[in-house]
Amino acid sequence: MRVVVGISGGVDSSVAAYLLKQQGHEVIGLFMINWEEGEECTAEDDYEDVKRVCSTLGIPYFSVNYAKEYYERVFQYFLDEYRAGRTPNPDVLCNREIKFGPFLEKAKALGADMIATGHYAKRFQKDGKTYLAKAADLSKDQSYFLNQLSQGQLSSVIFPLADIEKKEVREIAKKLGLSTAEKKDSTGICFIGERNFRKFLKQYLPAQEGNICTLDGKVVGHHEGLMYYTIGQRRGLNIGGKQDGNGGRWFVLKKDLENNILYVSQGECDELFSNGLYATDFNWIPELPKDEKFECFAKFRYRQPDQKVTVTITGEKTIKVDFAERQRAITEGQFVVLYTADGICLGGGIIDKKF
Repeated sequence: MRVVVGISGGVDSSVAAYLLKQQGHEVIGLFMINWEEGEECTAEDDYEDVKRVCSTLGIPYFSVNYAKEYYERVFQYFLDEYRAGRTPNPDVLCNREIKFGPFLEKAKALGADMIATGHYAKRFQKDGKTYLAKAADLSKDQSYFLNQLSQGQLSSVIFPLADIEKKEVREIAKKLGLSTAEKKDSTGICFIGERNFRKFLKQYLPAQEGNICTLDGKVVGHHEGLMYYTIGQRRGLNIGGKQDGNGGRWFVLKKDLENNILYVSQGECDELFSNGLYATDFNWIPELPKDEKFECFAKFRYRQPDQKVTVTITGEKTIKVDFAERQRAITEGQFVVLYTADGICLGGGIIDKKF
């Protein structure tokens, strides 16, 4: 079978390509350039690693530039969400719109039977449906970021790392002498990388300074622009030294876009917690559930333990989620992702409003 692997220059995709070749597949590496502006772009260095890895594995490789598609389909959404005072997760959209969109089309043009990525996730088929589930290495599971994939996208992909621990992946890379064996895992937003976020965002959105206030209207500081802050944030507020408070940490509670005010509290007050949320643009992965109301588990951010919830379907792409236990710092613009007790991902949607 001919498999085109999305090879990023990291250790995970490198080992994924190796495993596929070991299984007897005809493997082709495809490197995507999604960002090419300014010092934030590390594509050149990554592509050098891709060349070295593919040479070691003895597989052909190509590069393809999706910077235009990325800007139009993902980055513009990212900016629009920040303008609206929300906190977006562009990595989720990048998977749906680029890695499993134009990339899949390009792979098919290269004669691919399937595509593969270095994601830690599982997929399986049952009764004519394709399911997404958590990886064996739960500490690295990335099914959260794949919650927007369609049946067509999921049915075309292989996840070679589904049943492998991260530790074993690095051991395989070391044994093979791959240049990526000791390479650090990438962190941060896919196109920004480990850069100064505020400095980056300021290039595209004008920052408007304003007051930081307590809920009773008392001014306790000044913010650099509402877009730089997220609900529940406690670092970088520069108000920790206030002598007239109770000595506790300050937390971001909410944003008032109309008046350009950032509201905070000293200590985790009641307003930081929510009983539930409403989500829009919900993508049901296997299918729309038959029951209008059901219990399951949810994540409201990556690396969060599953939380027990009751879901009410309010429309084809909208849901209401009631929490079994009140949740801290639910953030509009992020994704809520639903799971069964045995780790099957039901799908995900954008958090629109909390209550």
